[in-house]
Amino acid sequence: MISVNLSATATMKPAFSRYFSHPLRLSLALLLAAVLAGCASAPAPEPKPKLLVFLVVDGLPQRQITGYRDQLAPDGLARFLERGAWFSEAHYGHAFTVTGAGHATVLSGAYTHRNGIIGNEWRDAQTGEREYCTGDTTATYIGHKTQPLDGTSPKNLRVETVGDVLRAADPRAKVIAVSGKDRGAILPAGKRGTAYMYMAQSGQFASSTYYMQQHPAWVNSFNGRKLADGYFKTQWKPLLEESAYARSLPDNQRWYGPRGGALPMLMGSPNDDTPGPAFYSQLLRSPFADALTLEFARAAIAGEGLGQDDVPDILSISLSGHDYVNHQFSAESRLSHDHLLQLDRLLQAFFADLDAKVGRDNYIAMLTADHGFMPAPEYSQAQGRDAGRVNGGQVLTRVNDGLEKRFGPGNWVSYSGSSLLFNKQLLAQTKVDAQALAEEARHLLLAEPGFAAAYTRRELESGSAAGRPYFDPMRKSWHPQVSGDVQYILKPYWMFGTGTATHGSPYEYDTHVPILAWGPRWVKPGRVDSRVGVVDIAPTVARWLGVAAPSSAEGQPLPLPN
Repeated sequence: MISVNLSATATMKPAFSRYFSHPLRLSLALLLAAVLAGCASAPAPEPKPKLLVFLVVDGLPQRQITGYRDQLAPDGLARFLERGAWFSEAHYGHAFTVTGAGHATVLSGAYTHRNGIIGNEWRDAQTGEREYCTGDTTATYIGHKTQPLDGTSPKNLRVETVGDVLRAADPRAKVIAVSGKDRGAILPAGKRGTAYMYMAQSGQFASSTYYMQQHPAWVNSFNGRKLADGYFKTQWKPLLEESAYARSLPDNQRWYGPRGGALPMLMGSPNDDTPGPAFYSQLLRSPFADALTLEFARAAIAGEGLGQDDVPDILSISLSGHDYVNHQFSAESRLSHDHLLQLDRLLQAFFADLDAKVGRDNYIAMLTADHGFMPAPEYSQAQGRDAGRVNGGQVLTRVNDGLEKRFGPGNWVSYSGSSLLFNKQLLAQTKVDAQALAEEARHLLLAEPGFAAAYTRRELESGSAAGRPYFDPMRKSWHPQVSGDVQYILKPYWMFGTGTATHGSPYEYDTHVPILAWGPRWVKPGRVDSRVGVVDIAPTVARWLGVAAPSSAEGQPLPLPN
């Protein structure tokens, strides 16, 4: 109840006394007093975090976090699971779950059909020329050689990110992104942030001329320390005793190939006297490149003064090592098991430094993944599943041969992202009906072992196949200006190529990823079991930062614990 001291009117001047003597005027005065009193007692707005630390563990399926939970350190991933919020059923909604598409989604809140990143690489829909998701020939790496398809800018990203919105609202805000992969830094950074990526040719980190012409002093100082060289001829040793890895596959499985794979693992060739590009690349398939990435993130916090004022900043960190390890050995391997535990300890140390330098009550940490991981087909076959490999080159040859028989000579289609792309020049020359070509290409593709579904451009544009198997996630992975003409997916547990394991499907092992959040002032602890989408992250962090969600975001704020 609001009380008003009416006795105060006795001391007012006569004019004011006459004014308040009218019943209506007195009522208005009481109402005004109540409104003012209510305003005075309203709670102060929740302070914004000084820093959002956004972590992406490349290629981390949710099943690994829960499967090894009892072996985690006290304050690494367990900080989220025990003292933060975590979502047990978080999924991607698009079908082609690869690194570029995932990193384009996490802070834009938009799937491929809006953000335009249809994969890691594709072909230009009109010319057939090769494109890379973060390729831009107008920009080059600073201090490093740049190849035409290297990732140097967000040119191909067609939407804004949370960082873009934040910097548009207040240019003083800083958005820094770092990753072992160019696409892991560039896409979360958006158009207005600054990306730094690990250079496998030197073991250093570099930005590109899209962002600046030369590095700030703190980057030069970091690179001058040559921290990568410190791992030369060191070993990646298992963290725990042998018995602790009973729930993962032993080393040197036959599908690793002739080089095998086992711990301990030497960094660098025994025949090399000094570090070189082969060694720096090898670090990416170990915990050591992640250690370097986190060390660079520490340098960025200090060098850029992140989280040191009342203007919120964003630090996006994409940790690439887990993806490289899983590709080479599979997520079921002991090497992947140990890598996650090693990364967990690295995160524990990083969080301790954040607590000391930024302050536990000043930042929010959030962690997700860009995709999960499929088991190796040989492992799935041993489990009694229908699994296998597809030779993409042979399939393409047979499809083109079949199209030649009906429509005449020529290379009618090529692969682009997760679709078949028509040869537009040949199509124009022959005046073949595009829909007839699409229907025949689909028929030929689905006759091949391992293919589950395929939809034509007409179906994807019109939505006429809505409700059919996998149509919705496949449509979310298709962009009308960028994608090809027949979108396809493989059957569960089937993959292209001869590598050990991969990802890129709409199945749970690829879509089910962690979403974890910690920040005592903003995030109450608890487990949430309702199904949520990765597109829900962007509107959630935008709300924390006090800005609007990105304009193309299609999710909604996460249902955080009450």
